[in-house]
Amino acid sequence: MKKISFYYLKYLLLLFPVLLIQNSFAQNSFTPDDLYKKLINLPGIVSVTEIEAESGYDASFKIFISQPLDHKNPEGPHFNQKFYISHRDENLPVVIELDGYSMPTNRSTELADIMECNKIIVEHRYFGESVAENPEWKYLTIEQAANDHHNIITTMKNIYEGKWISTGISKGGQTTIFHRYFFNDDVDVSVSYVAPLCFAQEDPRIYSFLNNVGTEDCRQKMIQFQREVLKREDKLLPLFREESEMKGYTYSLGNDRFIFEYVVLEYGFAFWQWQNTTCEQIPDTTDSDEALFEHLKKGSSFDYFADNELSSIAPFFYQAYSEIGYYGYDITPFKDLLKEVKEPTSKIFLPEGVDPDFNCAQALKINTWVQKNANNFLFIYGEVDTWSAPAVQLTGETNSIKMIKKDGSHKTRINSFEEKEREFILNTLEKWLDYQIPE
Repeated sequence: MKKISFYYLKYLLLLFPVLLIQNSFAQNSFTPDDLYKKLINLPGIVSVTEIEAESGYDASFKIFISQPLDHKNPEGPHFNQKFYISHRDENLPVVIELDGYSMPTNRSTELADIMECNKIIVEHRYFGESVAENPEWKYLTIEQAANDHHNIITTMKNIYEGKWISTGISKGGQTTIFHRYFFNDDVDVSVSYVAPLCFAQEDPRIYSFLNNVGTEDCRQKMIQFQREVLKREDKLLPLFREESEMKGYTYSLGNDRFIFEYVVLEYGFAFWQWQNTTCEQIPDTTDSDEALFEHLKKGSSFDYFADNELSSIAPFFYQAYSEIGYYGYDITPFKDLLKEVKEPTSKIFLPEGVDPDFNCAQALKINTWVQKNANNFLFIYGEVDTWSAPAVQLTGETNSIKMIKKDGSHKTRINSFEEKEREFILNTLEKWLDYQIPE
């Protein structure tokens, strides 16, 4: 090894601060004004509005991009799709969250927070502000949405040329899978949270799951509670009406008794999905009307059936019954007590006059692709979440990983796991991305 002279070493030490400063500028060369100018000049961008930057980010923007209503006919009608950017450094990776619904405001994303990198959050077509004038339902497909996301990623790669990670939660987790199915090379890694892959309009695997999840004692206690609520329907309906009026809920799906019975049926699914209450907290059949009602209110949200909620997510139910699937209700334990609901189905949520056929072939093709070709995918699930019934089933033919949080609900995230499992997840992401996640 050659020796370094004292004078040369002294020169390097004097030069080192200058190199650090130059390197700093090279790594983060965009000011918010610079970024705004670059964004507004990208192809297809309609508007860019700077918004308050989140903590840890240098700048945040609300952006609209023009998208074809039908990507197979790019010269036809267009709509403006909304997405948000939170910028740290153009040389860092980008986490893009493909949301399945509307995005009224910018928000934090677990994966971007963990990786301390740039973030994009995309509002789904037909939701929120991302709606065409007089849109036809036939253009609300997973392939059209995947093309939306491909267009956004392709456009933003004019600025961010590093690693890309797609992610999404629940319906957003499905959207993440669907996008990769059509455009596998758009991103380097995907993290899909609590995403079902359903093979029917009302997937029967849900019923089997609910008949086996948890303990037998807990399941029986739940059924006894639901039956007791239905037995006391006449006494509890006034409480339901009072609560609905206080919250401003109105119901166009049916009369109060009809909605109340659906709320009782929904309790079983929601109990395990959200774990907002526990088996130990389920009231006894001898408890007061008020105790039963308060527990029902905690375990099964009334607003799920309310007009305001339904109007904002009506496009979801079209998607559910055309391509992505949903669930129904097994009324076997309650059939003798139901007065209004005789043949329950979630089809009651479909927009008026709409009854699409389900594209089962598409769902099965995607499932086969996930098992045979979907590499660099991390699937996160909660063990007792009802949506784990139609969870992705890996076969070992790819390098993708499925992590299940013991006793976890639909709220399961990477940070929900114990330290050892969380460390495994992060190490896997680092390996796939060739990127060191900050500690």
